[in-house]
Amino acid sequence: MHQRYLGPLVALLILGGCATSKDLVVLLSDKDGKVGKVLVHNPKGETLLDSAYAAARTSGGGLERNAASQSEVKDVFGAALAAMPPRPVSYTLYFESGTDAFTEQSKQEVKRVIAEMARRRAPEITVIGHTDQAGSDPLNDALSLQRAERVKAILVGMGIPPDRILTAGRGRREPIVRTAEGVSEPRNRRVEISVR
Repeated sequence: MHQRYLGPLVALLILGGCATSKDLVVLLSDKDGKVGKVLVHNPKGETLLDSAYAAARTSGGGLERNAASQSEVKDVFGAALAAMPPRPVSYTLYFESGTDAFTEQSKQEVKRVIAEMARRRAPEITVIGHTDQAGSDPLNDALSLQRAERVKAILVGMGIPPDRILTAGRGRREPIVRTAEGVSEPRNRRVEISVR
């Protein structure tokens, strides 16, 4: 059986049932309720799955479209769904000018980052520091790395092994908001955290 994706697939595609010489494809929504589309076909036909719990089943070489129930999905695919890792998440923390001190708003965001890390068994984390256009390149390179290392220290302090955290400083090379040389822009003074 072949699957061809139409547009962005924002739902979960599951294959199973091969031991019974039947294939089952069920389209699930993502955590926000969004559903993509999947075109399922074999030599005897094709069907488009475009709603939550839409299912394509093969039997005797044919292809049948119907709906799977939540209990059927749980029975057939429960173990596979439970084993799936959490979806990647991203956070951005902002800093006071010229320092590695968090802004007041980012102090609250740090709490959310810590809560997310606690949910994950073995997270892989990338922490990238940035600065605004104020100051020299060498100063900004050092400051951006200092900001990333500050976040890493917090994560290591909560028990995440240091080898699971990659840090880098980009200085002022990748601004969110383009400004003139020497301009202090709060949205550029940041650390971007990606968690998988």
